[in-house]
Amino acid sequence: MNLPTSIKSAGRTLLLGALALGALGAAAAFAQEAAPAAAEAAPAPTMDKGDTAWMMISTILVLFMILPGLALFYGGLVRTKNMLSVLMQCTMITATVIIVWVFWGYSMAFGDAPSAFWGGLGKAFLAGVTADSQAATFTSGVVIPEYVFICFQMTFACITPALIVGAFAERIKFRAVIAFVVLWVTFVYFPIAHMVWDSDGLLYGWGALDFAGGTVVHINAGIAALVGALLVGKRVGYGKDNMAPHSMTLTMVGASMLWVGWFGFNAGSNLEATGGAALAMINTFTATAGAIVAWVVIEGLIRGKASMLGAASGLVAGLVAVTPAAGFVGPVGAIVLGAVASAVCYFFVAVVKLKFGYDDSLDVFGIHGIGGIIGAVGTGILNSESFGGIGYGDLSAAAQTWVQIQAVLVTIVWCGVGSAILYKVVDLIVGLRPSPEAEREGLDLTSHGEVAYHS
Repeated sequence: MNLPTSIKSAGRTLLLGALALGALGAAAAFAQEAAPAAAEAAPAPTMDKGDTAWMMISTILVLFMILPGLALFYGGLVRTKNMLSVLMQCTMITATVIIVWVFWGYSMAFGDAPSAFWGGLGKAFLAGVTADSQAATFTSGVVIPEYVFICFQMTFACITPALIVGAFAERIKFRAVIAFVVLWVTFVYFPIAHMVWDSDGLLYGWGALDFAGGTVVHINAGIAALVGALLVGKRVGYGKDNMAPHSMTLTMVGASMLWVGWFGFNAGSNLEATGGAALAMINTFTATAGAIVAWVVIEGLIRGKASMLGAASGLVAGLVAVTPAAGFVGPVGAIVLGAVASAVCYFFVAVVKLKFGYDDSLDVFGIHGIGGIIGAVGTGILNSESFGGIGYGDLSAAAQTWVQIQAVLVTIVWCGVGSAILYKVVDLIVGLRPSPEAEREGLDLTSHGEVAYHS
């Protein structure tokens, strides 16, 4: 039987449509089956054992910088009657900040909130973090345990406020120190750390370079130290009594421990055991050497004698200056950076402090604050490939240096204003200064009931 042409045409259309639908259904079913297989085939992030081991060692090295390194460095610089007070402050600050970091600090600095100023409280008390949690390194697809990253950054949070106490050593109440530190890390340190090192942070978004903490640690601590020295006031007998360091031997021991530990501080900030860590390592050698030589030469020319205190001061100035630049500049550029920072720090310690008359007991502002500023700005200049640096990427030298200056200014303002407010709050609550009688007797006995040395 011959069907009309229109009916034949309609039948062919229906047949083709059915075939097309069948093909689409088969394709969809195949895609559903293939999706899990593709996900399984995609390479999972690699938990690198070598990087993990290196970061665990680096974390312990940074702790070694604080206890016993910084504690002995500061302890040797004060008078005998205040030795234990400095050791106790460093010890208690470390323990207190570890707890604060776990409770809310890590979340505020590196949490998941998409904010330019803080990470939120989503990871407070380390919520959601397990032994299987991962933190990315700088190499795509390579990770380390998040607990290791938490511990590494925790040691940075501990040493920064411990640096501050050198500015008002020998004249502050113990409980005032601890109260201030809890408030300061919460409202000053954690936001600055987020702004500089978190991918959502304000200064990170600007392209500011801070490899291991020039702004976060040293400028932050230096500005808080200067504000503290001014608000706490001068030591009783300042300018009249002999306030020379009681043990340059201990100071040298502590400074040496700082240098050793600083390799974890700088090279560890690479987060991987790669060439980047090696660059930071050699720069930690060269910048420090340049700074020591520069300080000793300047002191010898001006004073006629080179002191151990000067060599130790130059050592720390070089370490501070290279901290933001460690993974960016070349070894020769690092020598120049260390030498320049040492010269400027010497000027602030030997001239500016005396000119303005503030009592920064252990020169925290003069070395950490000024050295951090020189290092942060110098990073923008010496990052150039012509100086042996790794280069600027999308920015020019002038643009990068301007970004560095802006980051320094933001840190100074945030820290300066915040610190001044927090000192005043602590003064209203517990008071900052012990009595003049207690200060004359020494904080070892009056605050802790013990002495460092017995006759």
